[in-house]
Amino acid sequence: MRKRTAQVYAAGSQGAPSDDPLSHRVLSGVDPAMAPRKRIFIFLLLVLCLVLLVLAFLLWYVPYVGLSAIHPSMPVVLAVVLGAVVCFILGGALTLVFTIIRGKNLFFNRRIRGAVIRFLFPLLVVLGKCFRIGKDEIRRSFVAINNQLVLAECGRVRPQKLLILLPHCLQFHECAVRITVDVARCKRCGKCRIKDLVELAERHGVSMSVATGGTLARRIVVEKKPDLIIGVACERDLTSGIQDSYPIPVFGIFNRRPNGPCFDTDVDIAMVEQGVKRFLAGRADGTA
Repeated sequence: MRKRTAQVYAAGSQGAPSDDPLSHRVLSGVDPAMAPRKRIFIFLLLVLCLVLLVLAFLLWYVPYVGLSAIHPSMPVVLAVVLGAVVCFILGGALTLVFTIIRGKNLFFNRRIRGAVIRFLFPLLVVLGKCFRIGKDEIRRSFVAINNQLVLAECGRVRPQKLLILLPHCLQFHECAVRITVDVARCKRCGKCRIKDLVELAERHGVSMSVATGGTLARRIVVEKKPDLIIGVACERDLTSGIQDSYPIPVFGIFNRRPNGPCFDTDVDIAMVEQGVKRFLAGRADGTA
């Protein structure tokens, strides 16, 4: 199985790019086989708004009788304060939804991305459990929404400020070369996708690193100080990487796992290259 996998990689590295509509795939940032559903994120977001609305009403209604005993105007004051909080949250949620739908940078896009990464995602994971939605499915939806916001926020990026960050599991499991020190040490035997990715990075003059875990990935980001990261990983690592790297935008692409998690994984090279072209050109079609 492992030998056959290496042969398939070698053959694939010399083949023509996929005929699939890459622009659409890059916009979603994932393999169609694991198609994320942005509507899951939007659904959970709207449910969260409804829950907050009900909580605000209860916070006003329950002490209503007692507050009026303190001062006749206290219920009105509390209603105004809670109403302002609800309007702020609903306004932010609607701005986020319109940004997702239109795919364009609206208001405070960077701050909205930060709110999604820091506050909304943990809340939506908890809420998703109530609807028995799997954590990985929510993560895929989160990465797709993050990608949409990154595409709306980011324009042209200089090649030296674009970092491709890869997981170590992309390397062939029997390879003795330690590419986490220097990815240029790859012998380019073609048994895994590292060869194609090294050539892709050289072709476009962008930086590329391989990380064995979150600690090394964070150190690489601190040392290289990129303006934008194209990250390849599984749902869990991409999600944590996006959260750890904020405010640096991370465009996420899921790896493929034909041999199971964290073992001889694969990635769509054409999709990575389309992403690189998009951010180097600053346009969705990847043209200069």
